[in-house]
Amino acid sequence: MNVSVAGLRVLVTAGGRGIGRATCAAFAEHGARVHTCDVDAQALRESCRETGCTGTPADVGDPDAVDALFDAALPALGGLDVLVNNAGIAGPTARVEAISTQDWRRTMDVNLAGQFYCVRRAVAPLERAGGGSIVNISSTAGFLGFPFRTPYAASKWGVIGLTRSLAIELGEHNIRVNAICPGSIDNERMHGVVAREAEAKGVSAHAILDGYLRASSLRTLIDPKDIADTILFLASPAAHKISGQVLSVDGDTDTLRI
Repeated sequence: MNVSVAGLRVLVTAGGRGIGRATCAAFAEHGARVHTCDVDAQALRESCRETGCTGTPADVGDPDAVDALFDAALPALGGLDVLVNNAGIAGPTARVEAISTQDWRRTMDVNLAGQFYCVRRAVAPLERAGGGSIVNISSTAGFLGFPFRTPYAASKWGVIGLTRSLAIELGEHNIRVNAICPGSIDNERMHGVVAREAEAKGVSAHAILDGYLRASSLRTLIDPKDIADTILFLASPAAHKISGQVLSVDGDTDTLRI
């Protein structure tokens, strides 16, 4: 089985920390050329120093910033074979009537529109390369309900619709499009989500975290490297017939078990 990604030209959004940094590190370790971006310039510098990738500060929720990102990334990489749409934000944690229009729009801009902005710039260079792979990061919230997190859940459901539609549209150009739905990631952002949900519900953070763990058959949080490994597989020749799929890397999560 050929799972080599050596020599691939890869753009990973939000590579400053978490899943993005783990993905940059994994591709670079296996011989790919990697460019990344992040809204946090310090985190971006640290990631590039650690992984050896090149980078551009960018907010994918801003279409002009995405254009600037691709204008820098394509010459740096010499083309494009893989796009990893990883950038996303947690959004607000509140009852729906307490969520502001601004927070709703910002979550949609980054989590869903940002993927659209990146894909529309990626299609032409992927076609010139003879095809390639797009991996969109959704979430278990993209197929399960998520009370108190409606903007986040709605945006991640949208990512799945975007993925399936793009797979059909781009397949004739040998561009494969898949989505990964991570479960609860063991990182700073997830622990912040737990703290805010605990405050909103008036319970302890331990109780909220225990609920997330009980929702998983494996009773575990997910390591960012677990997601990075799955992305590498989807980008490799071993996955050359896999497109339009939604892969859960979540320890078998089901809200009915909470």
